[in-house]
Amino acid sequence: MTTTFEPPQPSALPAALDFGVRNIPAPGHMGVDYEARVDFHRLREYRLGRAIGSLEDSGCGAFLLFDFYNIRYTTQTWIGGALGDKMSRYALLTRDAKPFLWDFGSAAKHHKLFAPWLEQDRCRAGMLGLRGAISPEAGLLKEAVSTIKGLLTDAGVADEPVGVDIVEPAFLFEMQAQGLKVVDIQQHMLDARSIKSADEIMLLSQAAAMVDGVYQDIVDVLKPGIRENDIVALANKRLYEMGSEQVEAINAVSGERCNPHPHNFTDRIIRPGDQAFFDIIHSFNGYRTCYYRTFSVGSSTAPQHEAYTRAREWMDAAIDTVADGVGTDQVARLWPKATDLGFASEMDAFGLQFGHGLGLGLHERPIISRLNSLDHPVEIKNGMVFALETYCPATDGVSAARIEEEVVITPKGAEVLTRFPAQTLFVANEY
Repeated sequence: MTTTFEPPQPSALPAALDFGVRNIPAPGHMGVDYEARVDFHRLREYRLGRAIGSLEDSGCGAFLLFDFYNIRYTTQTWIGGALGDKMSRYALLTRDAKPFLWDFGSAAKHHKLFAPWLEQDRCRAGMLGLRGAISPEAGLLKEAVSTIKGLLTDAGVADEPVGVDIVEPAFLFEMQAQGLKVVDIQQHMLDARSIKSADEIMLLSQAAAMVDGVYQDIVDVLKPGIRENDIVALANKRLYEMGSEQVEAINAVSGERCNPHPHNFTDRIIRPGDQAFFDIIHSFNGYRTCYYRTFSVGSSTAPQHEAYTRAREWMDAAIDTVADGVGTDQVARLWPKATDLGFASEMDAFGLQFGHGLGLGLHERPIISRLNSLDHPVEIKNGMVFALETYCPATDGVSAARIEEEVVITPKGAEVLTRFPAQTLFVANEY
């Protein structure tokens, strides 16, 4: 027997959270009794309801999820990235909206104690082999698939397709060997995650506010003699002090390393007159930032200002354009071609003039670039949150400007979440 799930009605939003009327808050880290802030029960209801809606639209009997962002979205659980990416955590979502979760060892018992929204008998320890470190010959994959098939049989959907987001080949082959029809449903889950609730948007806003503060710390110390890795260490320390759940990456790029963009950091010593840009990627309660800022150190040059002005013009044109109903192709056409930046192809320049969704994952819907958007546009919708990135090399051959803003699409247009000043080139500790 199959059961059709009717998602619970979301709790009514107070007027303070009507983002079509008011600005988006960064409400702080605490839950309080005197203001409407993030409602985690409402957040869990929303995410599970969106996932079940995608399941029902997919034609599948169940979703089997290995992507740890999808697992968090449907089960509202998380453990550290060192274990979360080993393909041993997985969840089974059926139409009764009571997911099964197989987690790493004692984490399953912890969830039984601290995650009461999960059914006790559906929260289980699991192990598939740590990305092949335990050979398939040990039988763990065969046993897991047999268990999953039994649960699908009990739910009356064993003959229907099973949707999988990402999977190891050995596990896929075992599913097929046991007679399960496997289809790809990552697109369905990304669609579900693309429209954010008010609670998700507040968490994204809070994450951005934390980075606002880190950039103030950076400009205070951005002087000749400091190294790129010193800035990375400072940013990590401050973010964790402010309550970051995970600092995923910090790019720190300066001087001659700015052009072309290397997407990393080194121990290079920053010198007078350098241009330097940074990207801070972290998560607060699972919700991520991707937030570039560019500075000159002590002094600046005309080529640096010219490059920054162009990058800012491309950014402002994109922000002015993004809105409900706009196609991502319309945004991508506002940005220069790869050949205009000195690259042979759009593949070579991918990520320099770029937009990407933000949420539990760093790269969600929509992805905006000349590489994919011109021929395969996606419609931008209210409730989407994404980052817009522009890059312009300077005529001096070494400097470059990199700007990134995070925006929320609301009925009144795009609202920018990233607030550290970026309209003109910021010269840190000017002489």
